[in-house]
Amino acid sequence: MTTTVSLQDLPGLVGADLGRTAYREITQQQVNLFADATDDHQWIHVDPERAKDGPFGAPIAHGYLSLALVIPFSEELLQVDGVSTKVNYGLDKVRFPSPVKVGDRVRMGSTVRDVTEVPGGYQITLDNVLEVDGGTKPAVAATTLFRFYA
Repeated sequence: MTTTVSLQDLPGLVGADLGRTAYREITQQQVNLFADATDDHQWIHVDPERAKDGPFGAPIAHGYLSLALVIPFSEELLQVDGVSTKVNYGLDKVRFPSPVKVGDRVRMGSTVRDVTEVPGGYQITLDNVLEVDGGTKPAVAATTLFRFYA
């Protein structure tokens, strides 16, 4: 379910649990496209046959591919009305506790840690956890910062 607030009401979300997104399946095509975009063609990502005998028993998504899903997942969880521009301002902390195998389904949950006023808008800090369906540990734990401008 998406939380929708107006820009001026954003500070009222501090401490709010934004819930969980729908699951998305990670495909070999996504992994291959990410490998092409980043020039990271390590066999554990792009060689399914070799990866079967590797440490994870299957090809895995790049950690940064999993991290990149924070953007569309954040859009799914939070919409802010009255905004002319939204900027990905950065990351405070990122960890990759477990791999995401090709074919895994992932989703994200977010909690609003902080909202601060910045010139022309607000900065929001989100604590995000990307989880694998049936997994025991998160795939990604990341604190992200976004800026919303009027």
